[in-house]
Amino acid sequence: MIFGMEPITLILIAIIVIVVLIVLSGIKVIQQSETKIVERLGKYHATLPSGINIIWPIIDKPRKVYIRKVIEGYDGSAHVIMRQSDKIDLREQVFDFPKQSVITKDNVTTTINALLYFQITDPMKSVYEIDNLPYAIEKLTQTTLRNVIGELELDQTLTSRDTINSKLRAVLDEATNKWGVKVNRVELQDITPPISVRDAMEQQMQAERERRAKVLKASGDKEKAILESEGLKEAQINRAEAEKQTKILQAQGIAEAKVLQANAEAEAIRRIAEAVKESNMSPASYMLADKYIATLKEMVSGKDNKTVYLPYEASNLLGSIGTIKELFKNQ
Repeated sequence: MIFGMEPITLILIAIIVIVVLIVLSGIKVIQQSETKIVERLGKYHATLPSGINIIWPIIDKPRKVYIRKVIEGYDGSAHVIMRQSDKIDLREQVFDFPKQSVITKDNVTTTINALLYFQITDPMKSVYEIDNLPYAIEKLTQTTLRNVIGELELDQTLTSRDTINSKLRAVLDEATNKWGVKVNRVELQDITPPISVRDAMEQQMQAERERRAKVLKASGDKEKAILESEGLKEAQINRAEAEKQTKILQAQGIAEAKVLQANAEAEAIRRIAEAVKESNMSPASYMLADKYIATLKEMVSGKDNKTVYLPYEASNLLGSIGTIKELFKNQ
């Protein structure tokens, strides 16, 4: 006997403990965004929701599934391991695939690694339609990536990441739909060509930069020359316009001066005509005498002129001069 208890009492206590343990083993608490597949005697029975669930111990048993676990080392390296668990995570998951070598359409071997974002939408299909879901998704992504990259040349691969991501997502989503998985997006992280190709690409980029610099310089010189010629053209136009305005103003000044002079002469003639009319003198004789005197003045106005001119009709000239004298005397 133990502590003075009867054997029957000990047996009852043991039976009660075993029953309690069995009952507790039948209570399953499921976390939010998780689930479990329960099989009854080896056959699918139910998909447990979040919260408290009660199953029949021994008869009902959660199904084990493979999960992908990433373990980071002390040196910063990451190792991927597969282990079994009876929990299925319904949240969006991300797989970071290691770098792999792919061959482009122009036979260039390139190293690429990718990120895959997916979510389990049907837990029963993810368990019964595929044996090892994480491994299947990884291998499917790798083969699909090789196929998509194999259809593109290296330049297209480097510049068409969005196109590649869209093609990968469409192919993977269609293939994994049978497994109860929804592929949300695929992202290419690094695309690393061989060293020789990278050196050639750097030389090509350097040559392209030099070409662009020369084109920009030539374009700048051209624009500068155009601006200078346009400036010179505008300056010449402005200068010609200024000269034109100057000549117009000068011509207007001369015309106005001539008009004033003509008005003055007309006024003088008018007054002379009135004076001649009052003195009973012929206007024609007055005008002829005036022009005659002006002509003689021009003839003898030379600096070294020692010639004496005697008009042919001196008597008429003297008579005209006398008439003019009398005319002015009367005024």
